[in-house]
Amino acid sequence: MKICMIGTGYVGLVSGVCFSDLGNTVYCVDNDKTKIKRLNSGIIPIYEPGLEEIVKRNYNKKRLIFTSDLKEAIKNTKIIFICVGTPTKKNSNKADLKYVFQVTNQLKKYINNYKIIVTKSTVPVTTGDKIEKILSKLKTKKLIDVVSNPEFLREGEAIRDFLYPDRVVVGSNSKKANKLMKSLYLPIIKKESRYLNTSRRAAEMIKYASNAFLATKISYINEIANLCEKVSVDIKDISIGIGLDQRIGERFLRAGPAYGGSCFPKDTRAIVDTADKFKTNLSIIKNVINSNEKRKISLLKRVHEIIGKNIKGKKICFLGVTFKPNTDDMREASSLKMIPYLSKKGAVVRYHDPSGEKEFFKNKKNVFFKKNITSACEKSDLIIIHTEWNDYKQLNFKKLVKKNNFKVYDLRNLYSPTKMLRLNIKYYSIGR
Repeated sequence: MKICMIGTGYVGLVSGVCFSDLGNTVYCVDNDKTKIKRLNSGIIPIYEPGLEEIVKRNYNKKRLIFTSDLKEAIKNTKIIFICVGTPTKKNSNKADLKYVFQVTNQLKKYINNYKIIVTKSTVPVTTGDKIEKILSKLKTKKLIDVVSNPEFLREGEAIRDFLYPDRVVVGSNSKKANKLMKSLYLPIIKKESRYLNTSRRAAEMIKYASNAFLATKISYINEIANLCEKVSVDIKDISIGIGLDQRIGERFLRAGPAYGGSCFPKDTRAIVDTADKFKTNLSIIKNVINSNEKRKISLLKRVHEIIGKNIKGKKICFLGVTFKPNTDDMREASSLKMIPYLSKKGAVVRYHDPSGEKEFFKNKKNVFFKKNITSACEKSDLIIIHTEWNDYKQLNFKKLVKKNNFKVYDLRNLYSPTKMLRLNIKYYSIGR
């Protein structure tokens, strides 16, 4: 098939590249001409394991086309995916849909034969209705079907998630559109039950409800971890014990920092905003959002408990600053709150991350990026393991730090408290 992906951010680029690897011709469109030029030169704008190799393979086979010419891309394709950002509006919980509607108004100008318009961007319930209203003249002429097809890609695992999905959700009441969408996804649907055809509104809701539930699991286990610390119980035992119950499941029950990334924070806020519009109180999700914000503050309180109230001049090392491993995504990461706070208090903060230096920290006083773990850790008073990159799972801290009386605060519970005690290292972790 010939398909068009509008937006070459995380969702659009990964999905488009994977579709091309399945044998489709894919036009990846973006109005950022610099980004398109870089993509055509083989420079990938995001950090995602395995993506660069697939891009090069399909670009060389001419199945992957990067362009800023939306008119030409629409002319040459049958299925058009809207994959633009839907960030939270400033000073509100609302999802900002301006990019979605900008694209929709452009589509209105260029479509003159049948197309399927697919929202892959995460959008609130009824957004598809609004898109259809903007394109009402095309709908009347039966030139379009508007479909919701939410993505469920985990950053760092996106290619695997695309090729081996838990489910593919397609929201449409059009038999014609559903038939074409099912044909597009047929190579990766291993079981009939993995393809779920729903109403468009239901598909939009499934995405938000899924992310809100997963965010709830994270906040829940973090709060249980707080209690475990008070009663001398290991949170890992609790996570395993409750996770073995098939009704609960083990995933997303690992205690650690606040949840972050491109989805959970904005999507929990957006579903609450939608519920408020329809006069429904989502009290559980509201409390999850509140709990997650408090989590960031509680981590900083714990830092003070570990190294004292006065941290001026203290050397603090952060191992990892992204919200999770195998991605360069910094959005809503706990480090964005922790590092500026510590630097303002006079600490000298050095950080290492396999995905490289971060623009956000460049102008922060007393914050320094280190290209290797050794220079980041050397002579530190406190090492904070923030992100569970594989690089940090087998470290010899005494050899790295080269001083006595340093402390380790492990936000990911990567190390054994018993082993650290045996090594005479002052070690602190989460819920243990």
